[in-house]
Amino acid sequence: MFLFRRGMARVTPTKAHERITSGDAVLLDVRERAEWNAGHAPGAVHVALSRLLTGQDLPPAAKGRPLVVICRSGHRSRQAARLLAGRGADAVDVKGGMNAWASAALPVVDEHGSSGRIA
Repeated sequence: MFLFRRGMARVTPTKAHERITSGDAVLLDVRERAEWNAGHAPGAVHVALSRLLTGQDLPPAAKGRPLVVICRSGHRSRQAARLLAGRGADAVDVKGGMNAWASAALPVVDEHGSSGRIA
C-alpha cells in the first residue's frame, strides 16, 4: 500500500516578501556562507542547510517564529522546510529561491549592505 503525503507549502517570492515585511514570518536563508555574503534579502536570517542537517539549532531571531525558507533555486529550501517542520516549526519555502526573488525585482544586499548578487 502506498501512502501519499501532501507536499510542503510553497510561496511565491512576492508573498514571501509580504509575509516578512509585515512581521508575520522570518525569512530563513539556508545557502552556504559565500552565497549569503554575495547577496541575500535584507533582514533575512542565515543558517546553512548543511548545519541544520547536522543538528544545529535555529538562530535566536528565528526560534518559535513562522519561517519562510529560501535558497538559490528552491531545492535546499524545500528540504530545509521539511526538516524544520519535522522539528515542529511552521515552515514554508520560496518557489524558485533567490533567483526568483531577484527576478521579481525584490531587494538583494551583500554582506556589507550594498547591492548584492545571487551566487
